[in-house]
Amino acid sequence: MNNQDSKSFLSSIIPVIVVFVLLGGFLVYQFTQISALKKSVVSVSAELASTTVALEQNTAKLSQNITDLRAGAAGLSNTLSSTQQNISSVASQVGGVAQSVGDLQKLSQIDPELLKKYSKVYFLNENYTPPHLINIPTDYLYNSSRSEQFLTEAWPFLKNLFDSAKAGGVTLYVESAYRSFAEQESLKSLYNVTYGAGTANTFSADQGYSEHQLGTTLDFITSGLSGQLEGFDKTAGYQWLLNNAYRYGFELSYPKGNSYYMYEPWHWRFVGIKLATSLHENNLNFYDVDQRQIDTYLINIFDSQ
Repeated sequence: MNNQDSKSFLSSIIPVIVVFVLLGGFLVYQFTQISALKKSVVSVSAELASTTVALEQNTAKLSQNITDLRAGAAGLSNTLSSTQQNISSVASQVGGVAQSVGDLQKLSQIDPELLKKYSKVYFLNENYTPPHLINIPTDYLYNSSRSEQFLTEAWPFLKNLFDSAKAGGVTLYVESAYRSFAEQESLKSLYNVTYGAGTANTFSADQGYSEHQLGTTLDFITSGLSGQLEGFDKTAGYQWLLNNAYRYGFELSYPKGNSYYMYEPWHWRFVGIKLATSLHENNLNFYDVDQRQIDTYLINIFDSQ
């Protein structure tokens, strides 16, 4: 091969060699880039996996915290409920104590003798006098020339009874109300002389055993009887009392068949609306009920309903 040919060959092959070198360099570069990319992907994957694991761990911890928080909230709710129950219990106990104190204070202001059975059972001595007495207005007295007294606290109930009866067309009056120990003694002595002790004992109590001494008992009378008590049970006034007296706290002390005194339709005693209503509704007489049961009504004796 001559020099001319050699130069021609080299001229033709050099571009090819350059291309191959460039292609080889490009391939090497691409391989390097791919390797670096693979390493980056592996690193990212590792980091992502690590992050995922950490996230799962954090999620598990958060879930556990939520569970613990719910349990704590439930415990707190139970504690709060228990505390509220304790508070309610304490409040109820305090209220009960306050009520008991109030009841004791109320009872301390009420004469304990007012609901005792005095007809041949309990005794009121000569020193007993109702704590408060009021003069009954003459409009309510059959004999306006003679003064009659009644327990002050019970008077509003008696006045309402009179006024209601009058509004219903029935006229009632007081024939006799409060009597002192001495007055009852004088009256009983007079009856003993007039009728004999045996007969007098059937309708008149000895001094100290009369309900009149309490100041809460009275004998009713109405017009048309010429000032006499006999025949009162045949009047409209008596019938009105049978139907309505309990509404104002009064009860008939000695009905027919009682074992203490003769039938006295005019003799009525104030025992309070609650007790009088109970006796009326159960068709009972005051003296038929156990004293301990009667005593439970003392605190309500002056209640208006």
